[in-house]
Amino acid sequence: MAVQLFGAIDVGSYEIGLTISECSKKNGIREIDHVSHRINLGTDTFRTGKISYEHVGELKALLSEYRKIMDSYGVKEYRAYGTSAIREMVNSTVVLDGIELLTGIHIDVLSNSEQRFLDYKSIAARGEGFTRFIERPTAIVDIGGSSIQISLFDKDRLIETQNLKLGVLRLYDQIHSIDAGARRLDYVIGELVNSQLKVFQNLYLGEQRIRNIIVVDDYISPILQHRTLTGRDPGYIDCATFRSVMERVRTMNAQEVAKRLGMADDNVPLLYVSGKMLECIVDAFGSEMIWAPGVTLCDGMVYEFAEKKGYKLPDHDFEADILSIAHNTAERYHGIPERQHELEEIAVKIFDATKKYHGLGERERLLLRIAAILHDCGKYISMVNVGKCSYDIIMATEIIGLSHIEREIIANVVKFNHETFIYYRAQQSATDLDRQSYLTIAKLTAILRLANGLDRSHEQKFHDIRVEVRDGQLFIRVPGEVDLTMEKGLFVHRADFFEEVYGIRPVIRQTKRK
Repeated sequence: MAVQLFGAIDVGSYEIGLTISECSKKNGIREIDHVSHRINLGTDTFRTGKISYEHVGELKALLSEYRKIMDSYGVKEYRAYGTSAIREMVNSTVVLDGIELLTGIHIDVLSNSEQRFLDYKSIAARGEGFTRFIERPTAIVDIGGSSIQISLFDKDRLIETQNLKLGVLRLYDQIHSIDAGARRLDYVIGELVNSQLKVFQNLYLGEQRIRNIIVVDDYISPILQHRTLTGRDPGYIDCATFRSVMERVRTMNAQEVAKRLGMADDNVPLLYVSGKMLECIVDAFGSEMIWAPGVTLCDGMVYEFAEKKGYKLPDHDFEADILSIAHNTAERYHGIPERQHELEEIAVKIFDATKKYHGLGERERLLLRIAAILHDCGKYISMVNVGKCSYDIIMATEIIGLSHIEREIIANVVKFNHETFIYYRAQQSATDLDRQSYLTIAKLTAILRLANGLDRSHEQKFHDIRVEVRDGQLFIRVPGEVDLTMEKGLFVHRADFFEEVYGIRPVIRQTKRK
């Protein structure tokens, strides 16, 4: 059975990690080595927007060592991802080019939603443990250096995800700039965290209680892996016991904590911040149980690689989670579910019937479905400027699992569903979308416009259609004897654009039921 080695490098805000894993169809994923080194890149970029020359030099030396480690194992494929510290650099293009020239390691910068989705995948890789835990209302609290991501689950489905600027390094920096003194630290952290949590609660929770919390971080998780502290299986702790553990930790000095928990002295102050932050979340959500699976971004990177290669993995429908977020976003802006379902169904039938003409894959099919679901979310703001308002809403909405480019494709497809299409040459001055992304936008816009025109009356007249291409025409066959006068009359200009993009003419054919 073929076995493949893969290297995952996480260029984080406070730590640079390398995980080497073995992947196979028989055994799935097996970690064979992990190394990490602390470099505080986050404080540099959060304060100045740049990484200091000393830290750039240290990063280059470390990545050169990681390159040697991978070579010693015979690793042929790897990924290196930079997160918030790299993402917030104003000169990242220049710095990353210099790193690649010296070390041979190319670093891709993850958007926040991409980073959190990889963390989510690493948790889902825990299989049945994850599935059982999210049977009750659950929140994944993903604590990073710059921000935290709170993702809510209800009935096994991801329903909401939001990013809050409450990262552990950012908070640590803030409380030291305030100079509140050691005795007031808990109080100051509580005020900073609770002010944002109240808004989150009002907008997304209401009276709902979140029974379970899954925490992903670098500081609390090591504590919860100690059975002697939690009294349970490693990683699991009830919230009352968690408070007691944190109280005990606060009575020790930094050296005692570091020795007892086997962590670096430098991590102890960040542990205090993370612990207090999580206590605030537990209180706000009314939670009962915490699980720290001890996963890292590297785990998510390995999962993503194994997923693409078709290796054995736990079964979880991530596409359904992405669509669930889209549906909940549409609901927030008072979309009509029946209309969304009808438009999505028509668009998918056209997409499937024209595969030979557009050459797009399953990922683009998913983007089309999301665009159909969110097609008129901007009406919540303006009934006149629907396209622009929809674009702004989609670009401002975190949909974990989508890249920034994918979100921009969806936003443009929805925008041009309502507005005059802007051709590539005119777009170049206003966007950084490449030619391939532009072509995807044009192809999906043509389909969505056509689908939207077929359900212009919002009466779901086209819910049982058949679509096929024959003799250079796209036949849309509608059974029954409903009145299609309006749809046929308004169909022409939408058909014109579709024909321009695909070179085939859409035609409505109505057939009588037998």
